[in-house]
Amino acid sequence: MLKRIDLMGSPNLGVYISVTNEIAIVPTNLEESMEEILKEVLNVDIIKTSIAGSSLVGALTVGNSNGLIVSPYTFDREIESLENFGINVAKLPDKYTAIGNIAIANDNGAVVSPLLSDDSVNIIEDNLNVYVGRKSIAGFNILGSLANITNKGALLHVDTSEDEIKFTEKIFKVPASTGTVGRGNILVGACSIANSFGAIVPQETSGPEMLKIEEALGFLDG
Repeated sequence: MLKRIDLMGSPNLGVYISVTNEIAIVPTNLEESMEEILKEVLNVDIIKTSIAGSSLVGALTVGNSNGLIVSPYTFDREIESLENFGINVAKLPDKYTAIGNIAIANDNGAVVSPLLSDDSVNIIEDNLNVYVGRKSIAGFNILGSLANITNKGALLHVDTSEDEIKFTEKIFKVPASTGTVGRGNILVGACSIANSFGAIVPQETSGPEMLKIEEALGFLDG
């Protein structure tokens, strides 16, 4: 299922919301109507929390069905709140705050920016229980802003190279293709959220973009 909607007037869905096949971690001030849309489209339970005192939950976390990686500045009370839902949570030792911008993951693998340390890579591998590769996308290190990865498919920045597409497919074990959201917006990770059940994209997303997103994320084959 695909749905077009903005979040409090913003297209930056992936900046504010972190999604796996089981949960959606959302800001504490998220409207109830948006919660219901998330439940309907993505078939998830909702967890309301801040991360590092911020509402930019999607930018500050990355996870899969096995665990969640959070900003090194996440408060203990926020981690405890997540752990109360049975989530395995790990903080990274690196200085980089926006882990959701520099790492992407599904249940088969993860890819991180070459900027991350070996210690961080090891923590991600242990917590998410996947192999972690290092790679840029379209020549950039902000992977989470440029890619939307699920267990069924991958939507990537339009300038992603053939080598990067093949690397993505190998790590995540899903087909990958390029596209845009919101009438030409190249930040497909920052401006969309998705899991194996559905995707939510900005209100301005065109019909042709919707078709490409459905194909990339594996919804056309049922």
